[in-house]
Amino acid sequence: MKTAILSSILLITLASAAASSFAADTTWQKNHPRREQVNHRLAHQDARIHKEVKEGEISKGQAAALHREDRSIRREERSMARLDHGHITRADQRALNQQENVVSKQIGK
Repeated sequence: MKTAILSSILLITLASAAASSFAADTTWQKNHPRREQVNHRLAHQDARIHKEVKEGEISKGQAAALHREDRSIRREERSMARLDHGHITRADQRALNQQENVVSKQIGK
């Protein structure tokens, strides 16, 4: 009985911790939709690069170069956000997406 109660308490604690971390992500996404879109796209491109390497479509060297370009875009996104109190403007988002388009076209050629 005591074990069941402790297990229940542990389960409730873990569930509430998971719910609060989920809510934090959602709040950030609501407050920074442009940054979230850019970062989501970078994460998707990262997955595509890994997939192409795994399938033998691109070499590890090519993947490393693409990852470097993506990291550069991510650094630029952070720098732009720093200048505008944690947000990026539509023009910033447009510029970052154009840079991501260039990298995207290089994946899986």
